[in-house]
This record gives sequence, structure tokens and C-alpha cells, in this order.
Amino acid sequence: MYKTLEETAIELGMPEDQVLRYIYEGRIRSVYDGEQLLINSSQFSTYFDQLERIKEEIEIWRNTPIPEDIDVKDED
Repeated sequence: MYKTLEETAIELGMPEDQVLRYIYEGRIRSVYDGEQLLINSSQFSTYFDQLERIKEEIEIWRNTPIPEDIDVKDED
């Protein structure tokens, strides 16, 4: 499904300027129909999958307790 630049920016949670810069850099593929840029939203499926995986890994990292240091000795 093709979306406009504005719709894509909202979907990705980025400013429109950044999405436009990514289009010019070739990082996002787009089509110009004579009036506006259209972007195929299916190209972001991998991006969203990776984003979710990274969020899960960060949550696991935050919930993992810090192990006690082996070198610490109680010499009271």
C-alpha cells in the first residue's frame, strides 16, 4: 500500500524532513506520481520487526539483576 510523505512520517514517528532526507539518500524507496511522493509501506516491515526485537532486548537487559562482584569480600 502506498502512502504519502506525511502519512509515512506519522507511521514511522519521524519528522517529514528526516523521511524526505532518507528518500534523497536512497534509504527509503519512493515513487513520484507527478504531484506527490508515494512510499510503499511494505518496505518497513523489517524495520518494525527489528525495532520490536530491540525493545524486547532492552527490557530484558533492564530486568536482569546485576550479579555480585566475585572480588568483594566482607572483612568487617
